[in-house]
Formats: sequence, structure tokens, C-alpha cells
Amino acid sequence: MTPQATRLIIHGRVQGVGYRAWLADRARREGHAGWVRNRREGTVEALIHATPESLAAFVEACRAGPPSARVTNIEVIGEPPTQGGIIAGDFAVLPTL
Repeated sequence: MTPQATRLIIHGRVQGVGYRAWLADRARREGHAGWVRNRREGTVEALIHATPESLAAFVEACRAGPPSARVTNIEVIGEPPTQGGIIAGDFAVLPTL
């Protein structure tokens, strides 16, 4: 299947616990493209390019996150298709928004 873009908004104790680095490392290991960043209100936001099957497993892993994180909710938001330029495994950690 073709990878689709999905935005994740991760709530809970997810800042100051290595969550962004953990998520970026996991995404790269699984060959996903996209980015992750902290948001000023205390959530972590990520844009993941993955097939629906691999996305489901990725979201489940994100519910646990790194050992110090405590995830209370993950919003999963479908994104419109992107126009090319996405390279599998190209995953960035962006500055806080």
C-alpha cells in the first residue's frame, strides 16, 4: 500500500522525557518519513508517512513511548496527500512551535 500522511498529537507527560528523540528514532528504524516537534501547550506533534498497517503499530508503540513518558491520549488526524518529495526514513526533529 502507498504511505499516507497522518498527524499525531500526543498528550500527557511527553516533554522533557526524551519523547521526540524516541519517536524520531523509532520512525527512522521503521522507515517512516516525517517530523516531530514539541508544542508550547505541552503536547508533542508528529507528521508520519506510513501505510495504514504500519501506522497502527506505530501509534500503539507511541502510546507507551520512552520509559519516563506518560501518554494520556493520542489524536490521529488524517492529512491530505502530499506531492512527492517524501523519502522513506527521512525524519526530522523540528523546533518547538
